[in-house]
Amino acid sequence: MADMRFVLSGTDTITLSGQAADKLIRAGDGGAVLLYLYVLRTGGALSVREAARTLGRDESSIAESMALLNRLGLLKCDAPAPAPQKDELPEYTAEDIKRELDNGTVFSSLVQEVQRSLGKILSSDDLIKLFGIYDSLGLPPEVILHLVTHCIDENRRRYGPGRLPTMRYIEKAAYTWEREGVFTLEEAERYLKVLESKRSLTADIKRVLQIKDRELSAGERKYVESWIAMGFPPEVIELAYDKTVLKTGRLAWSYMDSIIGSWHQKGLRTLDEILKKDGRAAPAPKKDPKKPARPAGDDLADIERMKKYLEKLREE
Repeated sequence: MADMRFVLSGTDTITLSGQAADKLIRAGDGGAVLLYLYVLRTGGALSVREAARTLGRDESSIAESMALLNRLGLLKCDAPAPAPQKDELPEYTAEDIKRELDNGTVFSSLVQEVQRSLGKILSSDDLIKLFGIYDSLGLPPEVILHLVTHCIDENRRRYGPGRLPTMRYIEKAAYTWEREGVFTLEEAERYLKVLESKRSLTADIKRVLQIKDRELSAGERKYVESWIAMGFPPEVIELAYDKTVLKTGRLAWSYMDSIIGSWHQKGLRTLDEILKKDGRAAPAPKKDPKKPARPAGDDLADIERMKKYLEKLREE
């Protein structure tokens, strides 16, 4: 292929030193390169949240790129890492919302679709929360609609038809999606598949723990989620439950957690591995092909009597 020459378009330029370029090339991290260009383009100002939103990345990956640029001497991070954000949106006013709606932005269309999904007109407080999800958290409109649909389905599953989620419930779910880095429809689908898998495992574990007709409490859910995260299948949880009841006479969560934790520390995951370690695995029956098993004398007599009895029944 003949050599091709490219010409950069436009006159609005930024300056990248040769030394910085060499460091970035040697580092081989595309995310760090993109972030460095972003910093240059913004004149050195860097907001983690704004960078994540602009570059379509989650805040944790932006922080990792910042740390790499700091190690390379290309970005000076004097300030300590920001404290985790609370689940609170900036204070928007009704005027902010009215102005956004009057401008005919995509937010107007988003409001209409959310109202259609929820089957109601959003209140002023609802609109402020929805605008915060859109403006502050940076979730794209199509992802917000997917989130609302998920919250509706979740409420129906838990409480039955007719029970719709509140905007506060949707807002909390939006914070979770933002923390998990769910900013595209593809990421949302992957995230929901993970949730469905956890939900299925949780239901199986509830069955083996004989928990019926109620939801897990917050504390119980933490235990179950930690066991799922460790990779233990329901049959292993059932074994731990059996040991717990035999020892304590009840479902003692902390005691059961200590049993499962000890298996985790030993690197045991499957029921077979645990039973072998405990010496409880039943040995496989040995077969000798040269000496096929034959009924003993007493067994032969029993078989003969059974044959005669069956023949008698047929005659009758």
